[in-house]
Amino acid sequence: MTVEPTDSTSNSAQGNPDSTLASRISPSTSSHPPPSKADPTTNAGQGRKPSTSASSSSQQPDLKIIKARLHRALRQYPDFPSPGIIFEDILPIFADPELHGLLLEALELQVVSSFGEANKPDVVVGLEARGFLFGPSLALRLGASFVPVRKQGKLPGPTETASYKKEYGEDFFQMQKDAINSGQKVLIVDDIIATGGSAAAAGSLVHQLGGSLIGYIFILELDFLKGRAKLNAPAHTLLTGQEK
Repeated sequence: MTVEPTDSTSNSAQGNPDSTLASRISPSTSSHPPPSKADPTTNAGQGRKPSTSASSSSQQPDLKIIKARLHRALRQYPDFPSPGIIFEDILPIFADPELHGLLLEALELQVVSSFGEANKPDVVVGLEARGFLFGPSLALRLGASFVPVRKQGKLPGPTETASYKKEYGEDFFQMQKDAINSGQKVLIVDDIIATGGSAAAAGSLVHQLGGSLIGYIFILELDFLKGRAKLNAPAHTLLTGQEK
């Protein structure tokens, strides 16, 4: 089955941080479909300053067109890191400054349209490791602080810990205890939502620190893994990935 870009806005979503780009699927989906329309957004992502009114601008870009461009930039690698797995590679987006800008613009628009202008987050939490690629930049655009979630033992000082299940065994996420103030609105971001375990652990950490979790934002979703069912806050994705 081919992959088409969609905007998923139902409740609950993410995958293990070291394996969220990989999913088990038929090799028939090893390439993305060609674009069906001409692309009028050639320079849409260049030179934009952080915006706090993305949803009200009279020159608001077409989010569907931006998503299509981002989707075409994805690469797939069959049988990596092991046979039967197709690896979804988002790194080409960051290799192109224009696409990188479009990604941040699309994420900001997604946040505003999903949660509302008056409900923007005070804190953006990014999961190790690919949530670090765009989490800080998105936080700047939203006027929010950025907080990392890291694997156990990688953060100094007092921390809170939450566990999550991996394919083989258990792993742990940590956040510094003073990273979030009680009552702050928090948005969790990562590149891909797959099985949902690590994202759920990050949500648990936010609650342990007294934050108010408004939801999750992901670039890509692997729908057939049903990861958003593990989450207790709304989850939104820019693109839909592989399906069984």
